[in-house]
Amino acid sequence: MVGLSFKKSNRLGIQTPEVRRKKKKWFLLSGIVLALVLVTAYFFILPYRPIPTKESSTDISPPSKEVQPPEPQYQIVEGEIKEKSTFSKALTGKGIPQPWVEQIVSALDPFVNFKKMRGGQFRFVADDKGEMVKFIFEASPIEVYEIEKSPQGYIARKKDIPLETYLVKVEGVIRSSLFEAMDAAGEKEQLVIFFADILAAEIDFYKDVREGDRFQIAVEKVYKENDFIRYGPIHAVVYQRGEKVIQGIHYDGDFYNEKGMAFKKAFLKSPLRFTRISSRFSRARKHPILGGVLPHYGVDYAAPSGTPVWAVADGTVVSSGWGGGFGKQVILRHPNGYMTYYGHLSGYGPGIRKGVRVTQKQVIGYVGSTGLSTGPHLDYRMAKDGRFRNPLRESFPSGNPIDRGKMEGFEKRRDEVMGWLQGNDSNRKRLEASTTEGGKGT
Repeated sequence: MVGLSFKKSNRLGIQTPEVRRKKKKWFLLSGIVLALVLVTAYFFILPYRPIPTKESSTDISPPSKEVQPPEPQYQIVEGEIKEKSTFSKALTGKGIPQPWVEQIVSALDPFVNFKKMRGGQFRFVADDKGEMVKFIFEASPIEVYEIEKSPQGYIARKKDIPLETYLVKVEGVIRSSLFEAMDAAGEKEQLVIFFADILAAEIDFYKDVREGDRFQIAVEKVYKENDFIRYGPIHAVVYQRGEKVIQGIHYDGDFYNEKGMAFKKAFLKSPLRFTRISSRFSRARKHPILGGVLPHYGVDYAAPSGTPVWAVADGTVVSSGWGGGFGKQVILRHPNGYMTYYGHLSGYGPGIRKGVRVTQKQVIGYVGSTGLSTGPHLDYRMAKDGRFRNPLRESFPSGNPIDRGKMEGFEKRRDEVMGWLQGNDSNRKRLEASTTEGGKGT
Protein backbone atom coordinates (compact mmCIF):
# COMPACT_ATOMS: atom_id res chain seq x y z
CA MET A 1 0.00 0.00 0.00
CA VAL A 2 2.73 2.40 0.71
CA GLY A 3 5.32 1.09 -1.65
CA LEU A 4 6.78 -1.56 0.66
CA SER A 5 7.46 -5.16 -0.51
CA PHE A 6 8.23 -8.17 1.52
CA LYS A 7 10.36 -10.94 0.14
CA LYS A 8 10.38 -14.44 1.46
CA SER A 9 13.59 -15.24 3.26
CA ASN A 10 13.57 -18.92 2.42
CA ARG A 11 11.66 -21.62 0.64
CA LEU A 12 9.71 -22.73 3.74
CA GLY A 13 7.99 -19.34 4.03
CA ILE A 14 9.39 -18.51 7.44
CA GLN A 15 9.69 -14.73 7.96
CA THR A 16 12.88 -13.44 9.22
CA PRO A 17 13.00 -10.94 12.12
CA GLU A 18 13.78 -8.11 9.71
CA VAL A 19 10.66 -8.84 7.65
CA ARG A 20 8.50 -8.91 10.78
CA ARG A 21 9.87 -5.49 11.87
CA LYS A 22 9.06 -3.96 8.46
CA LYS A 23 5.57 -5.46 8.54
CA LYS A 24 4.89 -4.06 12.06
CA LYS A 25 6.09 -0.64 10.97
CA TRP A 26 3.75 -0.71 7.99
CA PHE A 27 0.71 -1.54 10.15
CA LEU A 28 1.59 1.28 12.57
CA LEU A 29 1.84 3.89 9.81
CA SER A 30 -1.45 2.71 8.30
CA GLY A 31 -3.20 3.09 11.67
CA ILE A 32 -1.97 6.68 12.13
CA VAL A 33 -3.13 7.66 8.64
CA LEU A 34 -6.55 6.11 9.23
CA ALA A 35 -6.96 7.93 12.56
CA LEU A 36 -6.15 11.29 10.94
CA VAL A 37 -8.73 10.66 8.23
CA LEU A 38 -11.45 9.82 10.78
CA VAL A 39 -10.74 12.92 12.90
CA THR A 40 -10.83 15.18 9.85
CA ALA A 41 -14.13 13.65 8.72
CA TYR A 42 -15.69 14.08 12.19
CA PHE A 43 -14.92 17.77 12.62
CA PHE A 44 -14.98 19.16 9.07
CA ILE A 45 -16.97 16.87 6.82
CA LEU A 46 -19.76 15.23 8.83
CA PRO A 47 -22.72 17.53 9.87
CA TYR A 48 -22.78 18.73 13.52
CA ARG A 49 -25.01 16.81 15.88
CA PRO A 50 -25.33 18.00 19.51
CA ILE A 51 -24.71 15.36 22.12
CA PRO A 52 -27.88 14.82 24.11
CA THR A 53 -27.65 14.86 27.88
CA LYS A 54 -29.21 12.29 30.14
CA GLU A 55 -32.09 14.64 30.97
CA SER A 56 -32.82 15.66 27.39
CA SER A 57 -34.13 13.63 24.52
CA THR A 58 -32.57 13.39 21.11
CA ASP A 59 -35.38 15.58 19.74
CA ILE A 60 -34.24 19.04 20.92
CA SER A 61 -36.47 22.06 20.12
CA PRO A 62 -36.01 25.75 21.07
CA PRO A 63 -37.71 26.88 24.32
CA SER A 64 -41.14 28.39 23.85
CA LYS A 65 -41.55 32.14 24.71
CA GLU A 66 -43.89 33.01 27.58
CA VAL A 67 -46.93 34.94 26.38
CA GLN A 68 -46.91 38.49 27.85
CA PRO A 69 -50.15 40.37 28.46
CA PRO A 70 -50.49 43.51 26.31
CA GLU A 71 -49.49 46.78 27.98
CA PRO A 72 -52.43 49.01 28.94
CA GLN A 73 -53.12 51.91 26.62
CA TYR A 74 -53.67 55.33 28.24
CA GLN A 75 -55.16 58.53 26.96
CA ILE A 76 -53.38 61.61 28.32
CA VAL A 77 -54.74 65.14 28.12
CA GLU A 78 -52.64 68.07 29.36
CA GLY A 79 -53.57 71.72 29.59
CA GLU A 80 -53.19 75.06 31.33
CA ILE A 81 -55.67 77.07 33.34
CA LYS A 82 -55.24 80.73 32.49
CA GLU A 83 -56.00 83.48 34.99
CA LYS A 84 -59.07 84.80 33.20
CA SER A 85 -60.50 81.34 32.59
CA THR A 86 -62.21 78.95 35.01
CA PHE A 87 -61.19 75.49 36.09
CA SER A 88 -64.18 73.75 34.46
CA LYS A 89 -63.89 75.65 31.19
CA ALA A 90 -60.21 74.81 30.88
CA LEU A 91 -60.92 71.08 31.28
CA THR A 92 -63.91 70.93 28.93
CA GLY A 93 -62.01 73.05 26.42
CA LYS A 94 -59.47 70.21 26.16
CA GLY A 95 -62.19 67.66 25.41
CA ILE A 96 -62.52 66.09 28.86
CA PRO A 97 -66.12 64.78 29.17
CA GLN A 98 -68.40 66.76 31.45
CA PRO A 99 -69.10 63.86 33.87
CA TRP A 100 -65.38 63.54 34.57
CA VAL A 101 -65.05 67.31 34.99
CA GLU A 102 -67.79 67.22 37.62
CA GLN A 103 -66.10 64.25 39.34
CA ILE A 104 -62.77 66.12 39.43
CA VAL A 105 -64.28 69.34 40.79
CA SER A 106 -66.15 67.40 43.46
CA ALA A 107 -63.01 65.55 44.56
CA LEU A 108 -60.84 68.70 44.69
CA ASP A 109 -63.44 70.94 46.32
CA PRO A 110 -62.24 70.27 49.91
CA PHE A 111 -58.71 71.31 48.93
CA VAL A 112 -59.00 74.05 46.31
CA ASN A 113 -60.77 77.41 46.45
CA PHE A 114 -61.72 77.65 42.77
CA LYS A 115 -62.88 81.28 43.14
CA LYS A 116 -59.42 82.43 44.30
CA MET A 117 -57.44 80.15 42.00
CA ARG A 118 -54.88 81.89 39.82
CA GLY A 119 -53.98 79.61 36.94
CA GLY A 120 -52.22 76.27 36.99
CA GLN A 121 -51.53 73.16 34.91
CA PHE A 122 -53.31 69.81 34.77
CA ARG A 123 -52.96 66.28 33.40
CA PHE A 124 -55.91 63.93 32.81
CA VAL A 125 -55.11 60.21 32.38
CA ALA A 126 -57.79 57.74 31.16
CA ASP A 127 -57.71 54.09 30.11
CA ASP A 128 -58.59 52.76 26.65
CA LYS A 129 -62.30 52.83 27.63
CA GLY A 130 -62.14 56.53 28.51
CA GLU A 131 -62.41 55.96 32.27
CA MET A 132 -60.30 58.29 34.42
CA VAL A 133 -57.28 56.64 36.05
CA LYS A 134 -55.51 59.70 37.48
CA PHE A 135 -55.80 63.49 37.52
CA ILE A 136 -53.01 65.88 38.59
CA PHE A 137 -53.50 69.61 39.18
CA GLU A 138 -50.43 71.78 39.78
CA ALA A 139 -51.59 75.16 41.06
CA SER A 140 -47.94 76.10 41.68
CA PRO A 141 -44.63 74.23 41.96
CA ILE A 142 -45.32 73.60 45.65
CA GLU A 143 -49.10 73.20 45.48
CA VAL A 144 -49.91 69.93 43.72
CA TYR A 145 -53.14 67.92 44.01
CA GLU A 146 -53.71 64.37 42.80
CA ILE A 147 -56.82 62.21 42.22
CA GLU A 148 -56.31 58.47 41.85
CA LYS A 149 -58.63 55.55 41.31
CA SER A 150 -58.74 52.97 44.11
CA PRO A 151 -61.00 50.04 45.05
CA GLN A 152 -62.93 52.45 47.28
CA GLY A 153 -63.40 54.98 44.46
CA TYR A 154 -61.53 58.15 43.57
CA ILE A 155 -59.35 59.62 46.32
CA ALA A 156 -57.95 63.18 46.24
CA ARG A 157 -54.98 64.45 48.23
CA LYS A 158 -52.50 67.27 48.36
CA LYS A 159 -49.06 65.92 47.62
CA ASP A 160 -46.16 66.41 49.99
CA ILE A 161 -43.49 68.39 48.13
CA PRO A 162 -40.01 68.04 49.66
CA LEU A 163 -38.21 71.37 49.86
CA GLU A 164 -34.68 72.30 50.85
CA THR A 165 -33.81 75.50 52.68
CA TYR A 166 -30.40 77.17 52.53
CA LEU A 167 -28.96 80.22 54.25
CA VAL A 168 -27.37 82.19 51.41
CA LYS A 169 -24.99 85.15 51.20
CA VAL A 170 -26.05 87.89 48.77
CA GLU A 171 -23.49 90.59 48.03
CA GLY A 172 -23.37 93.49 45.59
CA VAL A 173 -22.01 96.89 44.65
CA ILE A 174 -24.31 99.70 43.52
CA ARG A 175 -23.43 101.13 40.11
CA SER A 176 -26.69 102.79 39.08
CA SER A 177 -29.44 101.60 41.45
CA LEU A 178 -30.17 99.04 44.15
CA PHE A 179 -32.50 97.21 41.77
CA GLU A 180 -29.75 96.92 39.16
CA ALA A 181 -27.21 95.75 41.74
CA MET A 182 -29.55 93.11 43.11
CA ASP A 183 -30.33 91.90 39.61
CA ALA A 184 -26.60 91.67 38.85
CA ALA A 185 -26.25 89.49 41.96
CA GLY A 186 -28.81 87.10 40.46
CA GLU A 187 -31.62 88.02 42.84
CA LYS A 188 -35.24 89.00 42.28
CA GLU A 189 -36.97 92.33 42.82
CA GLN A 190 -38.78 90.94 45.85
CA LEU A 191 -35.52 90.80 47.79
CA VAL A 192 -34.94 94.51 47.04
CA ILE A 193 -38.28 95.31 48.67
CA PHE A 194 -37.55 93.17 51.74
CA PHE A 195 -34.11 94.74 52.11
CA ALA A 196 -35.39 98.30 51.74
CA ASP A 197 -38.24 97.69 54.19
CA ILE A 198 -35.82 96.52 56.88
CA LEU A 199 -33.71 99.65 56.47
CA ALA A 200 -36.67 102.02 55.92
CA ALA A 201 -35.90 103.94 59.12
CA GLU A 202 -32.12 103.91 58.59
CA ILE A 203 -31.57 104.74 54.90
CA ASP A 204 -33.35 106.95 52.41
CA PHE A 205 -32.92 104.93 49.24
CA TYR A 206 -33.70 108.02 47.15
CA LYS A 207 -31.17 110.38 48.74
CA ASP A 208 -28.53 108.32 50.53
CA VAL A 209 -27.68 105.72 47.89
CA ARG A 210 -24.44 106.41 45.98
CA GLU A 211 -22.39 104.63 43.36
CA GLY A 212 -19.90 102.32 45.04
CA ASP A 213 -22.09 101.57 48.06
CA ARG A 214 -21.94 97.93 49.08
CA PHE A 215 -24.48 95.60 50.67
CA GLN A 216 -24.58 92.10 52.15
CA ILE A 217 -27.60 89.99 53.04
CA ALA A 218 -27.94 86.66 54.84
CA VAL A 219 -31.27 85.32 53.62
CA GLU A 220 -33.02 81.96 53.56
CA LYS A 221 -33.84 80.60 50.09
CA VAL A 222 -36.20 77.69 49.55
CA TYR A 223 -35.66 75.25 46.67
CA LYS A 224 -37.61 72.38 45.11
CA GLU A 225 -34.73 70.20 43.94
CA ASN A 226 -32.65 72.79 42.00
CA ASP A 227 -35.50 75.22 41.32
CA PHE A 228 -35.75 78.39 43.43
CA ILE A 229 -39.19 78.69 45.02
CA ARG A 230 -39.18 81.67 47.37
CA TYR A 231 -37.25 83.75 49.87
CA GLY A 232 -37.44 82.97 53.55
CA PRO A 233 -36.55 85.22 56.49
CA ILE A 234 -33.59 87.60 56.30
CA HIS A 235 -31.13 86.89 59.13
CA ALA A 236 -28.83 89.89 58.76
CA VAL A 237 -28.09 92.91 56.55
CA VAL A 238 -25.07 95.15 56.04
CA TYR A 239 -24.99 98.44 54.12
CA GLN A 240 -21.70 100.28 53.65
CA ARG A 241 -21.18 103.76 52.22
CA GLY A 242 -17.59 104.86 52.56
CA GLU A 243 -16.59 104.41 56.20
CA LYS A 244 -20.19 104.35 57.43
CA VAL A 245 -21.46 100.81 58.01
CA ILE A 246 -24.99 99.87 59.06
CA GLN A 247 -25.46 96.37 60.41
CA GLY A 248 -28.78 94.77 61.20
CA ILE A 249 -29.34 91.45 62.98
CA HIS A 250 -32.71 89.74 63.20
CA TYR A 251 -33.46 88.65 66.74
CA ASP A 252 -36.70 87.84 68.56
CA GLY A 253 -38.89 89.20 65.76
CA ASP A 254 -37.11 92.54 65.21
CA PHE A 255 -33.93 93.95 63.68
CA TYR A 256 -31.24 95.52 65.85
CA ASN A 257 -27.90 97.12 65.10
CA GLU A 258 -24.70 95.59 66.40
CA LYS A 259 -25.13 97.42 69.73
CA GLY A 260 -28.62 96.09 70.29
CA MET A 261 -30.55 99.26 69.32
CA ALA A 262 -33.79 98.60 67.44
CA PHE A 263 -34.00 99.63 63.79
CA LYS A 264 -37.60 100.60 64.30
CA LYS A 265 -37.86 104.34 64.93
CA ALA A 266 -40.69 106.78 65.42
CA PHE A 267 -40.51 107.93 61.76
CA LEU A 268 -39.69 106.23 58.48
CA LYS A 269 -37.43 107.94 55.96
CA SER A 270 -40.05 107.65 53.18
CA PRO A 271 -43.86 107.36 52.89
CA LEU A 272 -43.54 104.90 49.98
CA ARG A 273 -41.78 101.66 49.39
CA PHE A 274 -38.66 101.99 47.32
CA THR A 275 -39.32 104.20 44.28
CA ARG A 276 -37.73 107.22 42.63
CA ILE A 277 -38.01 110.94 43.47
CA SER A 278 -39.00 113.36 40.73
CA SER A 279 -38.51 116.59 42.72
CA ARG A 280 -36.57 117.26 45.92
CA PHE A 281 -37.27 119.74 48.70
CA SER A 282 -36.77 123.34 47.59
CA ARG A 283 -37.79 126.79 48.84
CA ALA A 284 -37.76 128.22 45.31
CA ARG A 285 -39.11 125.96 42.59
CA LYS A 286 -40.91 126.95 39.40
CA HIS A 287 -44.42 125.55 39.70
CA PRO A 288 -45.13 123.25 36.73
CA ILE A 289 -48.73 124.49 36.37
CA LEU A 290 -49.11 127.89 38.02
CA GLY A 291 -45.72 129.18 36.82
CA GLY A 292 -43.50 131.57 38.76
CA VAL A 293 -41.11 130.62 41.52
CA LEU A 294 -42.93 129.23 44.53
CA PRO A 295 -41.74 127.42 47.66
CA HIS A 296 -42.02 123.64 47.54
CA TYR A 297 -42.10 122.50 51.12
CA GLY A 298 -42.08 118.81 50.40
CA VAL A 299 -40.76 115.96 48.30
CA ASP A 300 -42.45 114.58 45.20
CA TYR A 301 -42.33 110.82 44.82
CA ALA A 302 -43.09 109.71 41.28
CA ALA A 303 -44.90 106.36 41.30
CA PRO A 304 -47.61 104.60 39.30
CA SER A 305 -51.17 105.58 40.10
CA GLY A 306 -52.59 103.28 42.78
CA THR A 307 -49.28 102.69 44.58
CA PRO A 308 -50.03 102.35 48.33
CA VAL A 309 -48.95 105.26 50.55
CA TRP A 310 -48.20 104.43 54.18
CA ALA A 311 -48.07 106.52 57.35
CA VAL A 312 -44.48 107.35 58.27
CA ALA A 313 -45.34 107.19 61.99
CA ASP A 314 -48.11 106.41 64.44
CA GLY A 315 -50.64 109.23 64.61
CA THR A 316 -54.19 110.50 64.20
CA VAL A 317 -56.00 111.57 61.02
CA VAL A 318 -56.54 115.35 61.15
CA SER A 319 -58.31 115.50 57.79
CA SER A 320 -59.12 113.25 54.87
CA GLY A 321 -60.63 115.03 51.89
CA TRP A 322 -60.15 117.58 49.15
CA GLY A 323 -57.19 119.89 49.72
CA GLY A 324 -57.55 122.39 46.86
CA GLY A 325 -54.47 122.27 44.64
CA PHE A 326 -53.27 119.22 46.58
CA GLY A 327 -56.31 117.28 45.40
CA LYS A 328 -57.28 114.38 47.64
CA GLN A 329 -55.16 114.76 50.74
CA VAL A 330 -54.59 113.09 54.12
CA ILE A 331 -53.05 115.01 57.05
CA LEU A 332 -51.76 113.20 60.13
CA ARG A 333 -50.81 114.49 63.59
CA HIS A 334 -47.95 112.73 65.41
CA PRO A 335 -46.36 113.05 68.87
CA ASN A 336 -43.84 115.81 69.63
CA GLY A 337 -45.58 118.44 67.46
CA TYR A 338 -45.09 116.73 64.06
CA MET A 339 -47.60 116.83 61.19
CA THR A 340 -47.32 115.01 57.86
CA TYR A 341 -49.18 115.78 54.61
CA TYR A 342 -49.90 113.40 51.69
CA GLY A 343 -51.27 115.06 48.54
CA HIS A 344 -52.54 114.31 44.99
CA LEU A 345 -53.96 110.95 46.10
CA SER A 346 -56.24 108.91 43.88
CA GLY A 347 -58.07 107.50 46.90
CA TYR A 348 -57.95 106.83 50.62
CA GLY A 349 -56.95 103.74 52.59
CA PRO A 350 -59.56 101.50 54.22
CA GLY A 351 -61.27 103.25 57.14
CA ILE A 352 -59.23 106.46 56.82
CA ARG A 353 -61.31 109.37 58.10
CA LYS A 354 -60.97 112.27 60.53
CA GLY A 355 -60.17 111.22 64.10
CA VAL A 356 -59.00 107.67 63.28
CA ARG A 357 -55.79 106.38 64.85
CA VAL A 358 -53.18 104.98 62.41
CA THR A 359 -49.99 103.00 62.88
CA GLN A 360 -46.62 103.21 61.14
CA LYS A 361 -46.70 101.58 57.65
CA GLN A 362 -50.51 101.48 57.62
CA VAL A 363 -51.88 102.29 54.16
CA ILE A 364 -53.61 105.69 54.30
CA GLY A 365 -54.05 106.34 50.56
CA TYR A 366 -52.92 105.66 47.02
CA VAL A 367 -50.76 107.63 44.61
CA GLY A 368 -52.72 109.66 42.07
CA SER A 369 -52.76 112.89 40.11
CA THR A 370 -55.65 114.85 41.62
CA GLY A 371 -55.52 118.64 42.08
CA LEU A 372 -52.80 120.69 40.40
CA SER A 373 -50.67 117.82 39.14
CA THR A 374 -48.99 116.99 35.84
CA GLY A 375 -48.83 113.24 36.48
CA PRO A 376 -49.11 110.51 39.10
CA HIS A 377 -46.98 111.28 42.14
CA LEU A 378 -47.14 111.84 45.88
CA ASP A 379 -46.52 115.28 47.38
CA TYR A 380 -45.17 114.52 50.85
CA ARG A 381 -44.63 117.25 53.44
CA MET A 382 -43.64 117.45 57.08
CA ALA A 383 -44.08 120.22 59.67
CA LYS A 384 -43.06 120.58 63.28
CA ASP A 385 -44.66 123.11 65.60
CA GLY A 386 -46.35 124.75 62.61
CA ARG A 387 -43.23 125.14 60.46
CA PHE A 388 -42.42 123.03 57.41
CA ARG A 389 -39.26 120.97 57.62
CA ASN A 390 -37.25 119.14 54.96
CA PRO A 391 -38.26 115.48 55.40
CA LEU A 392 -35.00 114.30 53.84
CA ARG A 393 -32.83 116.06 56.41
CA GLU A 394 -34.90 115.60 59.53
CA SER A 395 -33.22 113.58 62.29
CA PHE A 396 -35.17 111.32 64.59
CA PRO A 397 -34.27 109.60 67.88
CA SER A 398 -32.73 106.11 67.78
CA GLY A 399 -34.78 103.02 68.37
CA ASN A 400 -35.24 101.39 71.74
CA PRO A 401 -32.49 99.11 73.09
CA ILE A 402 -33.02 95.39 73.44
CA ASP A 403 -34.08 94.15 76.87
CA ARG A 404 -31.16 93.50 79.20
CA GLY A 405 -32.30 89.96 79.81
CA LYS A 406 -32.02 89.23 76.07
CA MET A 407 -28.66 90.90 75.47
CA GLU A 408 -26.52 87.79 76.03
CA GLY A 409 -28.59 85.74 73.57
CA PHE A 410 -28.55 88.60 71.08
CA GLU A 411 -24.76 88.97 71.21
CA LYS A 412 -24.29 85.25 70.65
CA ARG A 413 -26.61 85.36 67.67
CA ARG A 414 -24.93 88.52 66.32
CA ASP A 415 -21.44 87.00 66.46
CA GLU A 416 -22.62 83.79 64.83
CA VAL A 417 -24.49 85.24 61.84
CA MET A 418 -22.15 88.17 61.23
CA GLY A 419 -19.12 85.92 61.50
CA TRP A 420 -20.53 83.70 58.78
CA LEU A 421 -21.81 86.56 56.56
CA GLN A 422 -18.52 88.46 56.60
CA GLY A 423 -16.24 85.42 56.74
CA ASN A 424 -14.70 83.29 54.01
CA ASP A 425 -16.89 80.22 54.52
CA SER A 426 -19.16 78.79 51.84
CA ASN A 427 -21.69 81.23 50.37
CA ARG A 428 -24.54 78.99 51.39
CA LYS A 429 -25.27 76.34 53.96
CA ARG A 430 -28.16 73.96 54.25
CA LEU A 431 -30.41 74.43 57.26
CA GLU A 432 -31.17 71.32 59.24
CA ALA A 433 -34.93 71.75 59.51
CA SER A 434 -36.71 69.84 56.75
CA THR A 435 -39.49 71.53 54.85
CA THR A 436 -42.46 70.05 53.00
CA GLU A 437 -45.47 71.51 51.29
CA GLY A 438 -48.57 69.40 51.20
CA GLY A 439 -50.88 67.34 53.31
CA LYS A 440 -52.78 64.11 53.58
CA GLY A 441 -55.81 63.51 51.45
CA THR A 442 -59.20 62.40 52.66
